[in-house]
Amino acid sequence: MNENESCCPPGEISSCRVESIVTIDERGQMVLPKEIRERAKIRPGDKLALLSLEKNGKICCLSLIKVEELEEMVKSRLGPVINEAFKE
Repeated sequence: MNENESCCPPGEISSCRVESIVTIDERGQMVLPKEIRERAKIRPGDKLALLSLEKNGKICCLSLIKVEELEEMVKSRLGPVINEAFKE
């Protein structure tokens, strides 16, 4: 996989696992462990998107994704649709 290729291409399901347990402090903040930040190549100043899944009107799952990865996923899904729309 090259550096610009998304690690979450459309239609592919990757493994899901518990990486760490984090605690939310009284200010609503949490710390991502250093090992996870290093493995995910998260650097100071990086932006992460917080995604949620709902079930029966309640959030049941939260996920963090680098904004760059999210942008690539959106472009790969919407790019062909937008290109097709402008052809007509």
